[in-house]
Amino acid sequence: MPRNAEGAFRVPDDLDLPPAQALAEAQRLFDEGYPFHAHEVLEAVWKSCPQAERDLWQGLAQLAVGLTHVLRGNRLGGARLLRRGSARVRPYAGDPPYGVDAAGLVAWADNLADRLDADLNVDTAPPRLTRA
Repeated sequence: MPRNAEGAFRVPDDLDLPPAQALAEAQRLFDEGYPFHAHEVLEAVWKSCPQAERDLWQGLAQLAVGLTHVLRGNRLGGARLLRRGSARVRPYAGDPPYGVDAAGLVAWADNLADRLDADLNVDTAPPRLTRA
């Protein structure tokens, strides 16, 4: 995905969505092929969430921007961001808020990063942010 393929729309800088709505919007953007825009939605929550949730939202945003790097051909940068995001999301796997599929996201990110590091073909399908 070239840098200019992200579309003409922007996520507003003052976006303020409740967590469940932000997750739904980020998932929609992932599914439509806009992981960078999903990152911006998740980042907006990260900037305004309670301290106890900061690592979760920062990790989710890092997973989204990690996938953006992968789609742009930056395998090394993508793998690094996926690992950082995974490390931040992992502590929430036992009791994740808002239905976040923390365990599934960690597995997805770790698998993708491992395949990138091994220079293997990768599946760049978007992750599922919440449990079905």
